[in-house]
Amino acid sequence: MIRENKTWDELEIGDEAVIERPCTSDDFYVFAHASGNLNPMHLPEEDGDGDGAPEALAPSMWVGALVSAVLGNVLPGPGTLYRTQSLRFLGRAEAGDTLSIGVRVARKSPDRGVTLDCWVDRASGERILEGVAEVTAPERRLSFDDADVPGLVVETHKHFDRLLEIAEPLEPMRTAVVAPEEASALGGAVLAAQHTLITPLLVGDRAKIEAAANEIGADISGFELIEASNHDAAAALGVQLVNEGRADALMKGHLHTDELLHYVIKKDTGLRTMRRLSHVFVMDCPTLDHLLLLSDAAINIAPDLAVKIDIVQNAIDLARALGVETPKVGVLSAVETVTPRIPSTLDAAVLSKMSERGQIEGGVVDGPLAMDNAIDLRAARTKGLTSAVAGRAQVLIAPNLEAGNMMAKELTFIAHAQAAGVVLGARVPVVLTSRADDDRSRLASCAVAALYQKWKSAN
Repeated sequence: MIRENKTWDELEIGDEAVIERPCTSDDFYVFAHASGNLNPMHLPEEDGDGDGAPEALAPSMWVGALVSAVLGNVLPGPGTLYRTQSLRFLGRAEAGDTLSIGVRVARKSPDRGVTLDCWVDRASGERILEGVAEVTAPERRLSFDDADVPGLVVETHKHFDRLLEIAEPLEPMRTAVVAPEEASALGGAVLAAQHTLITPLLVGDRAKIEAAANEIGADISGFELIEASNHDAAAALGVQLVNEGRADALMKGHLHTDELLHYVIKKDTGLRTMRRLSHVFVMDCPTLDHLLLLSDAAINIAPDLAVKIDIVQNAIDLARALGVETPKVGVLSAVETVTPRIPSTLDAAVLSKMSERGQIEGGVVDGPLAMDNAIDLRAARTKGLTSAVAGRAQVLIAPNLEAGNMMAKELTFIAHAQAAGVVLGARVPVVLTSRADDDRSRLASCAVAALYQKWKSAN
């Protein structure tokens, strides 16, 4: 947006400018970091006065700073410099309010000085701030393009918060935790149990599990502990617990994924279904207003079309389990046009047509799409793509494991997304966690598995 000013010569007594500004919880986090004021009264989800409920009140000086936005952007506008500012706070703003901020020219002085009355009102008309500003007005006409100003991203992960809120009231999921013989692996299971997401059955070397519990200071006396002499035996026992009806899910501990899945996919004693196993990352990206699902980044190395059908269907089912009524699925490739020399574009086109004809159910599938025009509406429109999915994808299907794995790690370590991971296609969900996962990611993985298991039981 191009912003233009008014010079001191052009200003007249009574000139007025008013802008509207939504008040969001992200504003409070930005102000806390910029000012160093970490008063919990102003931090969303914190109880600042001990009454048992978060306040999320706008910092008064943040409200006062909004006056400077009118002075610097509109009246007088670019080139304006403060001399003094008085403020009187009459009320409070809260996250969710829309504020009206106004200034009016009251006096001019010969040295390019301008005195302006200032105010801030809530949408109800309640005045919460009034004051007087004295500024030096610009001497010459200026314009400024605010698109040149770098943006900010607040690294909150509200989508995972919502998943945990939905999942925690569910009955704890009986979960065979295979080889939790290291601090982070055991800690994830204990944390999920504390949040009533799972009831752990700890399967592995008793001495190592107890040593890990001592390391993290966890009391595991209330958990059933089933002895297994090595990882191979632990994986077999975990699958056996499911087959016996004693567990409703598996959770990977301190062993390799393929060691666990070897027993999951065994023909006679495993947990196979008609579906191919596939892994789904559930990503909470700070820049997106929805969860982003990505598959397959961990199991199927170079899936052919038949495997991709199951990958897509598994991902759609999970998205529906997480509350997405009709998931929008973008099948990715390097380009958005069907190109015979790029086999993944052919697979994407077939998957799209299969969805259109009901052979893939529950979602809307489109492809091939490049990453940019799958998730960014402006990029899709620039390329002339018009579909229900282009620019709006909630589920991304990678062409192969390498692309999916790199994308997931880029989102995590560059875009600061948090990731939950689960394997689908077996009779029960398999929770996969990594030593690099933080507590929230571990909890979210269990919440995702619990919500999927509930959805699957109901469908």
